Amino acid sequence: MSSKNRRIRTFALLGAGALALTACGGSAEKTAEKDAKGYPVTVASCGKEAEVKAPPQRAVSLDQGSTEILLSLGLADRMVGTGTWTDPVLKNLAKDNAKVERLSDRYPALEKVLSKEPDFVSASFLYTVGKGGVADRTKFTELGVPVYVSPTDCAGKDNDGGGDGKRVKTLTMDTVYGEVRDLAKVFGVEKRGEKLIADMKGRISKATKDIDASDATLLYWFANSGAPYMAGCCGAPGIITRELGAKNVFDDTREEWPQINWETVADRDPDVLVIGDLTRKSQSAESAEAKIKFLETNPATKNLTAVKEKRYVLLSGQAMNPTIRTVDGIEQVAAGLRKFGLTK
Repeated sequence: MSSKNRRIRTFALLGAGALALTACGGSAEKTAEKDAKGYPVTVASCGKEAEVKAPPQRAVSLDQGSTEILLSLGLADRMVGTGTWTDPVLKNLAKDNAKVERLSDRYPALEKVLSKEPDFVSASFLYTVGKGGVADRTKFTELGVPVYVSPTDCAGKDNDGGGDGKRVKTLTMDTVYGEVRDLAKVFGVEKRGEKLIADMKGRISKATKDIDASDATLLYWFANSGAPYMAGCCGAPGIITRELGAKNVFDDTREEWPQINWETVADRDPDVLVIGDLTRKSQSAESAEAKIKFLETNPATKNLTAVKEKRYVLLSGQAMNPTIRTVDGIEQVAAGLRKFGLTK
């Protein structure tokens, strides 16, 4: 049997299963009818549209950022799989996350995703549902599975030039809030979405109250010691920097994560190093421990002001991505700047 035929058979079985469940009792049918009010729902999905005909019951989230939004919206019972992780899940979501099967720490195989019979797929990055990721999103849509991709990876962003793309327009938290609203709308839990957004805004307001870090310079290092990925001006690290009134030493590039040599880093000599503390193992120097060891022994970096003063702020990889954890990044960098005496 060809892979295409197997996929078609999978979804035929899904349809038969749904009919069997409906036949089990009138209460289930009435619940389904109630839940389907206001559908179909259509949301923008990075240049395309995702139409959802009924509230998803078997969602698969293919990136950690998207997973943590769905879990934060209380949707674990409607999720059947997750994939592509860089960090441990947020502690307050661990219990719900344990209820959902992790299909892979990296990109799960398409067949494995399809074996979960999903009725909705979400992703944080276009690459995840493109060539080199899980599969092109057309593979899902051909089978009637709507695919949602976060606007944070496409709104005002050019992904055609290679690498991690370039920010044509500066990213703001409004786009992150837009993703929360989209997913809440898809699942019919709009009130939960607005509560989550209000909580995020409250945390940002508290973290940035009376802070002025206008004299402080920051550098964000995500991964790789040989050809390090440093943050440009206008992605999630840019949100953190602007909220605190500080300056990113590489705010002269709109590339999302340009690879910059250590000699250039030494010339910019940042006051603080914001370091990605990742648990994945796909690049060199993923963990904060490995990064700090490199910084303190490498001839090109050991004399940096931030290294000599040990001014390190450790962030999860997700806090450096545009998602709900960007708020964690604002809180943690703000705390670090205060600790180092770099605020007015």
